[in-house]
Amino acid sequence: QVQLLESGGGLVQPGGSLRLSCAVSGSIFGINAMGWYRQAPGKQRDFVASISSGGSTNYADSVKGRFAISRDNAKNTVYLQMNSLKPEDTAVYYCNVNYRTKGGGLYYSHDAWGQGTQVTVSS
Repeated sequence: QVQLLESGGGLVQPGGSLRLSCAVSGSIFGINAMGWYRQAPGKQRDFVASISSGGSTNYADSVKGRFAISRDNAKNTVYLQMNSLKPEDTAVYYCNVNYRTKGGGLYYSHDAWGQGTQVTVSS
């Protein structure tokens, strides 16, 4: 069983910063891509940022230059540093991880989601 534990959300004023963390635990052989998505009230869940196992990053246009994704492979943890936050960044942020398991000589790919952490940007 794989678990994703998110932390770091909260209330921040416009222009402020927050750092989200997502730690992966459980029986895994390895982790491929890690990413963050967000869902505002009444809207669909949208892509925010991702990072490959090799460290290549990808961002939604709306957060480029303000957010930075990183990962610590030794800790199986992905981070999202969010700067210059805007009210429109308000949403529940979800961690997503693609990981591998091994069984019977074969490798299997799986997706997992965190429980979500609320980020509210308001004065």
